[in-house]
Amino acid sequence: MTDPTDPRHPGDPEPPDPFPEFGSRPVFSPFPPLEPTPAASGEPVAEALVVPPAAAVTTPEPDPPSDWNEKADAHDLIERDNRLKAMARFAFPPGPPPDDEGLAARDRRWTTRVILVVALFMAIFNAGSVPNWSRQQAPGWVTDTVRGMSEVWATQVALLGADLPRQGARDAYEAARDMEWVGRDGAAEVAPAA
Repeated sequence: MTDPTDPRHPGDPEPPDPFPEFGSRPVFSPFPPLEPTPAASGEPVAEALVVPPAAAVTTPEPDPPSDWNEKADAHDLIERDNRLKAMARFAFPPGPPPDDEGLAARDRRWTTRVILVVALFMAIFNAGSVPNWSRQQAPGWVTDTVRGMSEVWATQVALLGADLPRQGARDAYEAARDMEWVGRDGAAEVAPAA
């Protein structure tokens, strides 16, 4: 530590001024005075802001009519493609837009694909329903053939484990159906069998 009586001891520093001062007034103040103060000698004098009367204010001239194109559209701007896209468009030009017949053919293709995907999904994950359906039909050559093929298919799919979600949902339904409900008096109420 230094001795405070030492002449080389700096002592406490003076607090800094909040704003730099020029003479007796600060040069810059974030809070300007509401009324102008008389200038002291040697200080710069700020010019007063002169506001013209409302009648003297003129409106700016409008743009000439040739400056604005009313039919202009932002989508009309030319977009530059890269060379690969331009070459592809040159090599494989787009065909004409489809007519009603083409739209109908596209809709038929989409519908056919959806039906095939759903049929394949049902054949894999709901294979047990076809043998059940064939058992409910009248006996005959067709139903016997369908029953035999569907039982073989259901057995093969069961080996893969694809019938586990269906069997789990069936077990949960049967467990909820056979559940005993407890009444107010604590006696078990058995749900009536259907």
